[in-house]
Amino acid sequence: MRVLVVGKGGREAALVWKLSKSNRVTELFCAPGNPGTSRFAENVGIDDFDIDGLLGFAIEREIDLVVVGPEKPLSMGIVDIFREKGVTIFGPNAACARLETSKVFAKNFMKRHKIPTANYRVERYYLQALADLEDFDFPLVIKADGLAAGKGVFILDNVEETRLLLGELLLNHSLGEAGSRIVLEEFLIGSELSLFVLADGSNYVELGEARDFKKALDGNFGQNTGGMGAISPVPDYSEEIREEFRERILKPTMEGLISDGLKYTGLLYFGLILTANGLRVLEFNCRFGDPETQAILPRIEFDLAKVLYQCATGSLGIDKLHLSEETSVAVVAASQGYPGEFDTCHAISGLDTVDDNLVFQAGTTFRDSRIVTSGGRVLTVTALDKSPKIAREKAYSTLSRIFYKGITYRTDIGAEFDVNLNLAEREV
Repeated sequence: MRVLVVGKGGREAALVWKLSKSNRVTELFCAPGNPGTSRFAENVGIDDFDIDGLLGFAIEREIDLVVVGPEKPLSMGIVDIFREKGVTIFGPNAACARLETSKVFAKNFMKRHKIPTANYRVERYYLQALADLEDFDFPLVIKADGLAAGKGVFILDNVEETRLLLGELLLNHSLGEAGSRIVLEEFLIGSELSLFVLADGSNYVELGEARDFKKALDGNFGQNTGGMGAISPVPDYSEEIREEFRERILKPTMEGLISDGLKYTGLLYFGLILTANGLRVLEFNCRFGDPETQAILPRIEFDLAKVLYQCATGSLGIDKLHLSEETSVAVVAASQGYPGEFDTCHAISGLDTVDDNLVFQAGTTFRDSRIVTSGGRVLTVTALDKSPKIAREKAYSTLSRIFYKGITYRTDIGAEFDVNLNLAEREV
């Protein structure tokens, strides 16, 4: 099987690494990839949003399976285009991808199918939005309808800053078309949880869960980021909560897609929050999450290439996927200043000392034959162990051997595993 992975981040690095272990995969490509993916696949100099270029490559090289990593090509209809040309591709079509590409579509879908989520109002006009503020308490969440490169979600604490933001979005069009409609949303309090589900258009199976740590600083302080680390499995994801997810969220979501005439294939990511009143859906993503993927994939004990191909061809014939019971702790190393302004092109040292560990490069590139930083989130280090405490220690030990100017990371990823481990030991 010849496989092409589309993307260049840490998520794609994890996908390439895992797919390279499949006996079914004879050739593996990544477009455009990064220095880390080049260890396991042949990097192809085609941008992930160059649909025509990717299609031409897939046809020329007779690719058997295309796996889409990022959301942008999905929003551009890459799945529809490839399928029309007879290329097997893993991911949802553009109509289904609206669950991620349009917050308004997702919220209305949940309301229509009685899927628990935060109270909300859809706004297009500034004055109407101001009037509707009376229906909400602070803090308040405002979400741009469309994709906004990670800059479309805001948490507001008072009326004054909310007025200013509404003016920027709805009058000054600061986010362009992505912010031409917005969602005013109730702020929910609780523990967040990410659930991955694989689907083939008719059947679906749960892949695994993780907890993503989005705040930039220890203790969940600082700005929101794309994710500073993840843990899997999640200690407080009990069997009771699992059944609540299946009955109140997963089942009505998949049935709702079918009843709406949407044949969903690929991975559906449920971004959840466990509130005092039960689980609520914060968001859907229509692809593997980052950095949750870097935590979950090292735990899987099945042939990923086989299962993704089954999803893409409507032949998913399994009802359970086997994952290791080991704990996975994934820690993201970022550039100083992220998620704000940051410098790049800093040489990375120490990568040659961690060959036996899971280091998934993301914001890296080659420059003068050296690997240098090129993004906000530079790499993710993942470690596994039966002991949650030791898994965490392994991850940070590996990370301590890697250096570049301005390296920054949270020091408390997986700390809650230590807490739960201690509680379990006291119960024994």
